[in-house]
Amino acid sequence: MSVFDALTNRAKHGDFPFSPGADEGDEDILDTLKKDHDEVAEMLSQLVKSDRAAERKAILKQIKTALMPHLRAEEKIVYNGIYALKDKDAKQDSAEGYMEHQLAEKMLATLEQIQDAMSPEFSAGSKVLKEMIEHHVEEEESNVWKDVKRHFTSDDRMEMNRKFTAMKKRVKVS
Repeated sequence: MSVFDALTNRAKHGDFPFSPGADEGDEDILDTLKKDHDEVAEMLSQLVKSDRAAERKAILKQIKTALMPHLRAEEKIVYNGIYALKDKDAKQDSAEGYMEHQLAEKMLATLEQIQDAMSPEFSAGSKVLKEMIEHHVEEEESNVWKDVKRHFTSDDRMEMNRKFTAMKKRVKVS
């Protein structure tokens, strides 16, 4: 049992019944998260810059498809992992991440409800979503990642990555 499983008590409770394939291998979870963050950042930039309604709606759908599995898996694997530590600051970083994820989800839902993708409301909402996620990623990549690096070994982070990747595949986006 890895330190990660011992700390989070996940293995004992069967919360991680994944058997990832070899292709998900030996990458550090922080490398995978960085790739996801960069992918979503690019889509958010495209959303804000787009001047066509159909394209905006399509990009918004792509963002949701990429973001929702990332959020769920990150909460389960990373945030729960650091919340289980006996480190007050790490617990706060985890709680803050959860709250920021909730806000991003609400903003996504709000944008989906706006019929006119060329309206000032949709434009404003797209800009707010982009700024919220940029803020979240900036803090996460400094605070949360520092917690992960401090408390989890390289082997733990590779195991976290395997579980994160498997969990993302299981998340259904509606």
